[in-house]
Amino acid sequence: MARISALLASLLLFTVMAVATSSVERENKSSSFGLFWSTAKEEGDPLHNTGQADDSAATADDIDGGFSTLEGMLQWAIGHSDPVKLKEKAQDVQRLSPLELRQRQLEIQELMEKLKMPSDAQLMQIALDDLQNLSLSLEDRHRALEELLILVEPIDNANDMCKLGGLGVIIRELDHSDSDVRKISAWILGKASQNNPYVQKQALELGALATLMKMVNSSSADEATKAFYAVSALIRNNMAGQQLFFAEAGDKMLQDILSSPSVDIRLRRKAVFLVGDLVECQLEKVDKTEMPFFSNRLFLKSVVDLTASSDLDLQEKALVAIKNLLQLKTTEAMVFEEFCRLGEALERIKKQLENLMLEDDHREYVTDVESLRKEVERAFQAKLENARAVPT
Repeated sequence: MARISALLASLLLFTVMAVATSSVERENKSSSFGLFWSTAKEEGDPLHNTGQADDSAATADDIDGGFSTLEGMLQWAIGHSDPVKLKEKAQDVQRLSPLELRQRQLEIQELMEKLKMPSDAQLMQIALDDLQNLSLSLEDRHRALEELLILVEPIDNANDMCKLGGLGVIIRELDHSDSDVRKISAWILGKASQNNPYVQKQALELGALATLMKMVNSSSADEATKAFYAVSALIRNNMAGQQLFFAEAGDKMLQDILSSPSVDIRLRRKAVFLVGDLVECQLEKVDKTEMPFFSNRLFLKSVVDLTASSDLDLQEKALVAIKNLLQLKTTEAMVFEEFCRLGEALERIKKQLENLMLEDDHREYVTDVESLRKEVERAFQAKLENARAVPT
């Protein structure tokens, strides 16, 4: 807050000096100290072109570092100043001698430079430079990674980090001896890769996927979960990534997670959600041969068995995956019925949801899950009918 207050005070003085000087200096040129006193409309300046400045357009973002020029700061300061006080201050400034005025300009310029907020790209570069410092303390390494975790969320920032060579830096951190460093690094890669083909491509080319898949086996549940999140982000809607995933035994990794009740519930949720996503992608690529893994009976049973969980979120994600799997041509209805016992599972879920429906706190969500369960039941019955209609 002290930093912001100092900035506002400087902006007010800066504004006063601009108003006072504009009545004396009409040359519309830069001072010897680089300050620009504009007395005419700037071509291409949206604040001028609209006829009046929009006071609401530069509030939190501007204080956060959104001012791209001193002109923008000046416009904001004028819009947030008391006109009467501004006029009084301007009269005081007019009494200054040219030498005193220029000295004051220099002082303000120096203060503005100190208070100037760096851009996101500059902040990312600072954090990346820190990470490459071998003598950096573990605490500072965590801090640098946490800053990047926030900064890479906007897609433009994620792309900028790539251009700065940041992906290679983060991927190297995946091999760090500290579990938290590995965890946050995986988290950064996941955020940066989410729905971002540009980052996905570069991360895959740099070999991030294989390292992340190994991390999924970590004894730390937090690290494993964040690593799986990054794996999912790298291969979602990315055929090259999915091919590499299966080449790295991704099917076995999924099978192990889904069939092991001792695995952290968060990891199982993410795994079955990825299954549903991968199958949906397969359904969209009608010209592609269906993956044999998706019709493996042990795999199918591990997905159906998830519906027996007491975790409603896991059940819902499992139902989505089953609904998609039922639409594949290579999955067999009789495997779902006789080996996976899908009919029994759906009936069990129905009774569970009926009981939960009595609780007001869950009613809306439970209604949605029941609607999904009915969709799965209809798809299952249709697949069974089609199978029985085919002559043996």
